[in-house]
Amino acid sequence: MLKYLQKTFALLLTVVLLSTLLMACDTVTTAESETATASSTAAYSSLPVAYTDKELSASPAKLPPLPYDNTALSKAIDAETMKLHHDAHHAAYVNNLNDALKNFQNLQKRSVESLLRDLNSVPEDIRTKVRNNGGGHLNHTMFWQIMSPEGGGEPTGELAQEINTTFGSFDQFKQQFNQAGASRFGSGWVWLVRNPQGQLQITTTANQDNPIMEGSYPIMGNDVWEHAYYLRYRNRRGEYLNNWWNVVNWPEINKRSQLSLKQS
Repeated sequence: MLKYLQKTFALLLTVVLLSTLLMACDTVTTAESETATASSTAAYSSLPVAYTDKELSASPAKLPPLPYDNTALSKAIDAETMKLHHDAHHAAYVNNLNDALKNFQNLQKRSVESLLRDLNSVPEDIRTKVRNNGGGHLNHTMFWQIMSPEGGGEPTGELAQEINTTFGSFDQFKQQFNQAGASRFGSGWVWLVRNPQGQLQITTTANQDNPIMEGSYPIMGNDVWEHAYYLRYRNRRGEYLNNWWNVVNWPEINKRSQLSLKQS
């Protein structure tokens, strides 16, 4: 009987020790994983998004002027669409964001990028309004800059090499980007981002969400909301996506890529 009890006790002790060891290993693995994720997400936390040299102010938010005339991007976007897109849609995001923040002076002191990166710090009763309209203001401020009347062609330098390495060729990149944009259900954006691992990636977001909300840095993006193309293209989103490459401002996009590389 004594030998039986000794064996049983030894077996129980072994089980307890093994369980403790496994739990410790799991805790270490989880902690390392969380640390890596936090580090990756924080990689671009200090980078401006709307512009390459400054963040987007929310005190108050202001509608930036277009850097060109409404007719300037006619190779891809007609003048009436440009006017409505900027003067009506973008202006509405600015006005709605200011309305959401009017009673929160502490939030007004923060940049739009900061608000979107940490939406949990925004009071719940205005969080959705800040998300939608802050995102709309940020996305469009960037959008106007990454297009140009002299746009088109292909990227050069380090970005061109990285696109070829990541996607196989520039043509394959365009096809994948267009496919992602065409497949985005409903309203949203298609993006080329630098992900938390420092790699180029094509992704899409719903509505006015921005990739910084997921820890990535947006290098370029195309608006696939219907208001961006419907007057000219009607329901032909694919045609709009194809023509949009004729106005892409590669020098500006190259600057954004270089900025993200410094932080990745």
